[in-house]
Amino acid sequence: MEKNLKVVLWVSWAALFPFTLFAAYYFWPPMITGNEWDIAAFLILMCIVSVFPIIVNDTPVFFAQGISISVFLLFGPFVEMILMQIALTVLLIKLRVGMKSIFRYPTNSLMFLVVSVIGAGAYYMAGGTHGNNDFTSAFLAQILVYSFSICLANHFFLQLVIRRFFYKRCEKFFSKDFLWEICTTLMFLPVGIILYLLYVDLGLAAVLYVGVPFVGISFILILLSNSQRLNTYLRQASEIGHQLTERLEVKEVLNVYIEKLTSMISADYAYIIDVVDEYELKVIRKLEDGQIINNTEEKLSVHQGISGLVYAKKKSVLYRKRQHWAKLEKTLLPESIESMIAVPIVRNQKVVGIVVLASDKKRSYDNSQLMIVDLLTAYLGVAIDNARSYEETKKQSERCALTGLYNYRYMEKLLESEYLKLNTIHLNHLSLILLDIDHFKKVNDTYGHQAGNEILIALAERLVKFIGDRGTVARYGGEEFVVLLPNVDKMASFAVAEGIRQTIANRTFIIEQDIQNIGKRQSVTITASIGYATAPYDADGPLDLIRHADRAMYIGAKQAGRNKVAEYVK
Repeated sequence: MEKNLKVVLWVSWAALFPFTLFAAYYFWPPMITGNEWDIAAFLILMCIVSVFPIIVNDTPVFFAQGISISVFLLFGPFVEMILMQIALTVLLIKLRVGMKSIFRYPTNSLMFLVVSVIGAGAYYMAGGTHGNNDFTSAFLAQILVYSFSICLANHFFLQLVIRRFFYKRCEKFFSKDFLWEICTTLMFLPVGIILYLLYVDLGLAAVLYVGVPFVGISFILILLSNSQRLNTYLRQASEIGHQLTERLEVKEVLNVYIEKLTSMISADYAYIIDVVDEYELKVIRKLEDGQIINNTEEKLSVHQGISGLVYAKKKSVLYRKRQHWAKLEKTLLPESIESMIAVPIVRNQKVVGIVVLASDKKRSYDNSQLMIVDLLTAYLGVAIDNARSYEETKKQSERCALTGLYNYRYMEKLLESEYLKLNTIHLNHLSLILLDIDHFKKVNDTYGHQAGNEILIALAERLVKFIGDRGTVARYGGEEFVVLLPNVDKMASFAVAEGIRQTIANRTFIIEQDIQNIGKRQSVTITASIGYATAPYDADGPLDLIRHADRAMYIGAKQAGRNKVAEYVK
């Protein structure tokens, strides 16, 4: 929440809180005299059930609202407001709302005050009164008007005022939260009515008779809510596991993992840390301010911070507040972090990575969430292994083992796919440059084949650096190389080809494996003959582009004296 909004919130609360209570006391005089101990008993019961909230869509639902129906019917809105404010404070303390989120106190306080006023107004408009009333159909209708006015007003202010105005979260009014509000109202309305009726007949003993089962119901619902939440986590974890195993690249696996994990388990910060070696760890993915950052150079020693502890122990850790881990050495975590989960990624009994989730709030995580993250890291480890195996297999099938460039097979497939894009909004021209090293056999005969390989490797690096992201470089076979240039016309293609020729001819190549001078570095000068062709002018198909560039190279460059650039001429 923005700082200005917090100031407005506190000022509004300081002004409206005493005014609303005074107005309720003045216009709807409470029935307190002689009922002090009874009111205290209701307050104790409301505080007890406030200790057992359940969380629905990040919103705590506490069942003191059921008891407040009886309090309202018996003693009036002023007493109900006071008791609800105290119960609300107990709830927020139970949720461990600290100084960083202290604005939640005035936010919820104002909301419950306004909701109480709306409910009371609706009740009085329906003709309702307080104290000992006969349980007639008219009285039941008044209670229903009050309860559902409270329900609607509470949901309205929660969804359309607090979440939208203060938290900038736009959600539908008729959502699962709304259905849950209706269900809880229907669930605890009978209990509130029974408590009221028993109190009228039995007095203070009714609080005990109804209170004990009420607390029991609250506790059972908490267990049910936690069970449902765990089942939801397990279902989502299974879905994420399937999505991870479907990804065939490590980059995609990491992005899917961190995105899906943080959407399932709320985190202000998330990190995927790779084990570089036995001394160093490196952050390869992180999430901050809702943004996934791929390229990061942050590194840590294996002996530092939370990640170092997890690496050393090979066990997951869960910290609920900062003082539990603040004494650890250097860490990448921001100063605002309070609670966290850190889990090792283990493959073959060896830690190969670490996942960290962190929150600015205390006690944000529990053991069930730790279990889910632990389960998902197992999926992640398997998915990364599969993706790396696939990438390695793909690399071996597409790359030249010597130079690391793409091979002939890959280039032919790429050429076919690029040619199909011609004469579309994506591609107007497609140029292909073919080059052959002049007298390369003489180089091998003079310096040895190992030296020739060194030259091929160095030439490949030089070509990749020169072309950059303008096109694709491949080894076509032997001492021949091919360059594919999308959206490069004839004139520009000649400029690129001439630049390649000069890059080769004007700079010598250094070889280490000279068979004549073992152990000495040798400088070698080579040249290349180059031909190029451009579609759609020079070719009716992808193979034509290769043949015509090859013809230009041999006829226009090789036969013309070598170390030349020639274009295809029909």
